[in-house]
Amino acid sequence: HVCWALLAGGQTAAVDDGEPSGTAGRPMLDVLRHQDLEGVLATVVRYFGGVKLGAGGLVRAYTDSVAQALLQAEKVAIVRKTILRCSAPYPLEGLVRREIDAAGAVLLDVAHSEEVTFSFSLPKQAAGAFSARLNEAGHGRIAWLRDDEA
Repeated sequence: HVCWALLAGGQTAAVDDGEPSGTAGRPMLDVLRHQDLEGVLATVVRYFGGVKLGAGGLVRAYTDSVAQALLQAEKVAIVRKTILRCSAPYPLEGLVRREIDAAGAVLLDVAHSEEVTFSFSLPKQAAGAFSARLNEAGHGRIAWLRDDEA
């Protein structure tokens, strides 16, 4: 049996895969909910070994498997990102690059034409403060671009 439980994007799902109803997927999902996790899929494969566990034994087997795996699992925070685009005169290229680096943003693309155009990603909640800081440092010479602008 390959039973699983999913918590992702506010959606949940659980599958017992042939085990008696409510003895595998749903209890596994309860373990994930109790751990306050998001964006996670738990899968347990159980081979029948000739011993009938009964409903209570099945629930314990599946929940213990998930709980033990979670004890050793590395939890990674979900950070919502946004992509920003701006252009700056050539003399400000170094300033923009330093600010992007200092903010821990990821530089995605740089294009050189009449001005230097930057595309970068950073945590969504840091975007407002970052753009304000860059506007101030660039003395208003930074132009913020929408997706439909070159």
